[in-house]
Amino acid sequence: MGSKLKVAGWVALGAVTGALTTMQLQANARSPLSPLPLEELQQLAAVFGIVKSDYVEAVDEKKLINDAISGMVAGLDPHSQYFDKKNFKEFRESTSGKFVGVGIEIGMEDGLVKIVSPIEGSPAFRAGLKSGDLITKIDDTAVKGLSLDQAVKRMRGEPSTKVMLTIFRKTESRTFPVTITREEIRVQSVRAKMVEPGYAWLRVSQFQDRTVEDFAAKLADLYKQDPKLKGLVLDLRNDPGGLLEGAVALSAAFLPGGVEVVSTNGQIAEAKASYKASPDYYLRRGSSDPLKKLPEAVKNVPLVVLVNGGSASASEIVAGALQDHKRAMVMGEQTFGKGSVQTVRQLGPESALKLTTARYYTPKGRSIQATGIVPDVMLDETAEGNVFAALRTREADLEKHLTGKDEVKDEAAAKEREKAREEARKKLEEEFAKRHEPPKPLPEFGSTEDFPLQQALNQLKGKPVIASKTATERKAEAKPGE
Repeated sequence: MGSKLKVAGWVALGAVTGALTTMQLQANARSPLSPLPLEELQQLAAVFGIVKSDYVEAVDEKKLINDAISGMVAGLDPHSQYFDKKNFKEFRESTSGKFVGVGIEIGMEDGLVKIVSPIEGSPAFRAGLKSGDLITKIDDTAVKGLSLDQAVKRMRGEPSTKVMLTIFRKTESRTFPVTITREEIRVQSVRAKMVEPGYAWLRVSQFQDRTVEDFAAKLADLYKQDPKLKGLVLDLRNDPGGLLEGAVALSAAFLPGGVEVVSTNGQIAEAKASYKASPDYYLRRGSSDPLKKLPEAVKNVPLVVLVNGGSASASEIVAGALQDHKRAMVMGEQTFGKGSVQTVRQLGPESALKLTTARYYTPKGRSIQATGIVPDVMLDETAEGNVFAALRTREADLEKHLTGKDEVKDEAAAKEREKAREEARKKLEEEFAKRHEPPKPLPEFGSTEDFPLQQALNQLKGKPVIASKTATERKAEAKPGE
């Protein structure tokens, strides 16, 4: 494994999260067909016929059509996507928070899969796997050389099937095999704890089907532990987004009833909407309001929202709403900048289209597309500075991204940013090569070494905050000649 991946591995999760799918407004919707361009369709049919008859070997007709649809949708923007049977299953798993596997949250370290945390109650948890353990082999396949996604696919499978993981535990300097039986795992998208008397930390890692219920339960539990909570840190770092109603509900928990959380605007009537801090805008039909049992103190508790470059879409909606209504101090890094809404339209029992149908706007009418939410206070990732920030990709760096407000796409500027990231990566590698040590991973969110969390707590306590001296607002590309 080359040094390039050694450095990139540390930021892989943060860099990728912003590009993940986010919103879901509706399903099974149908739009009336506009007149079809017959000449272009005839050309498409002609190409299909030529490929089928003249290609060097026989081709699967269904695959050709699926590839044509995929290419059509992928050419629109980075977030529109055609789901075939396999991809649709994976998408539903990602939004439901349920999948079949061993039950671990993972990252990469030196080309190996690192266990960030075993999910409580999962097969991996019961097998005794620990945070910091490195997976060197999955069954008979060496992990070194696999991408994170490839490793995940090998660990997932059918219920009741077995997978053997070879574990290297650095703390004990030993390698040992563990055979684990796969089962359905429910991802915990919400974590919370009292970090010290009077102050709590609540982290939302993704907006899934059960996120609102889990959020309400965790927040209520914090108030049971301390009914006189003095301050709360809502941690949305590296939260790629998820379901729109989840973002509306979380915002509603802290905002006065009825105020606007987010508005959307697009070509179709359904895309022109305003979502307010009211159960009517986030409850599903027939379900009860999980926020109803929260204590009134939640509406007024001093609040800090932590964000970074991996905070995208639904998490940006929450940060933007709380910032616009001056309900919370937003601290951290400028967010990813994904200000678009995707609608999932099911085409059949096992296929669907995820299509960008609207841009969304904060209560003050701000579009964050390609720009992101700018924190009230910029923070570095560590006390030593932003070690990996220069390597991260944001919405504005994605090919074919929707143009943001006042943005004119500048291919030369995009190439310059890519060049700057490559130079920053090389500089990091050179620095670590001189020290003869690998890059140190960022502290786990919520730990005592979590520098941004400590600054958020200082803000809540009225103590001095160490703001970043180097971070600056990243603006949309200037128009040519400006």
